[in-house]
Amino acid sequence: MLTRFRATALTLILGWTMFMPAFAQPYPSRPVTLVVPFPPGGGTDTGGRILAEQLSKRWGQPVVIDNKGGAAGQIGADLVSKAKPDGYTLLLGNIGTQAINPSLYAKLPYDADTAFAPISLIAELPLAMMVNPTVPAKTPAEFISLAKSKPGQLSYSSAGAGGAPHLAAEMFKDQTGTFILHVPYRGGGPAIADLIAGHVQLSFMTVLEASGHIKAGKLRALAVTGSNRLTALPDVPALAETTIPGFNAISWLGLLAPAGTPPNLVEKIAADVRAVLADEAVKSRYISLGGVPRATTPQEFVRLIADDRQRYAQIIKSRKISAE
Repeated sequence: MLTRFRATALTLILGWTMFMPAFAQPYPSRPVTLVVPFPPGGGTDTGGRILAEQLSKRWGQPVVIDNKGGAAGQIGADLVSKAKPDGYTLLLGNIGTQAINPSLYAKLPYDADTAFAPISLIAELPLAMMVNPTVPAKTPAEFISLAKSKPGQLSYSSAGAGGAPHLAAEMFKDQTGTFILHVPYRGGGPAIADLIAGHVQLSFMTVLEASGHIKAGKLRALAVTGSNRLTALPDVPALAETTIPGFNAISWLGLLAPAGTPPNLVEKIAADVRAVLADEAVKSRYISLGGVPRATTPQEFVRLIADDRQRYAQIIKSRKISAE
């Protein structure tokens, strides 16, 4: 399946450009819709809004966010997969929609191997291990001790079954021998809201969506899940440097178009994304919120999706994780 995905995507991107008709007018000549397949307030939504704002300025046309949450991103992704491949409906996908869902669900409403033309990675998103401030744990080690003293009595929220935060939490449980109940939500926004309200005790969420709540004191960050500390949260250690050596679980954001979008248009949008993310002010915005901005070529993005899909397929199979 992965080989088929890689070959199909590369064909869509590198296909026979000489047979493509010239565009009658420069792109874009009207508003562009950027579908975010999750509710407002989550990391994908936050990162997408920064990108939309900057592309709007560069293109001189509005880039309108359309939140289509539900089914772990499948509803929004399906909408884009069936859209006209003219560049005016794009998908702000993430590691869950593009690399995890194809292994997590027995059947998707679209063919994950052929439905999209990857354009560019936008940013890598390390996660934060966060607790409600009422939880009597100030470090990962203290939380592990607390969880072991109350097996099955603590719970954690996620943006949906099988997403990167869910898998990060399950990896944490597996490597620490703890039993913590999973409560899935329909997006990062609702999952964080219930953590703040104290209905659950723990969440692994992207720093991009959580840093504001952490800095405001509404949540307490115990650790981050990348290899190193982040500029956005310099006092928060990485799990890898504290209790779980080698722990690494991050998410990412990427831009995709419907399959059949002309390769020269895909390349044009990718070049514009690279130009936007090369701006120091834009990079600083992502970094200050806990993201790591990183633009790629379409071909590089194809390879990243394929590699991550293979990695998470192994994790899902070995841990017998299911969303159905």
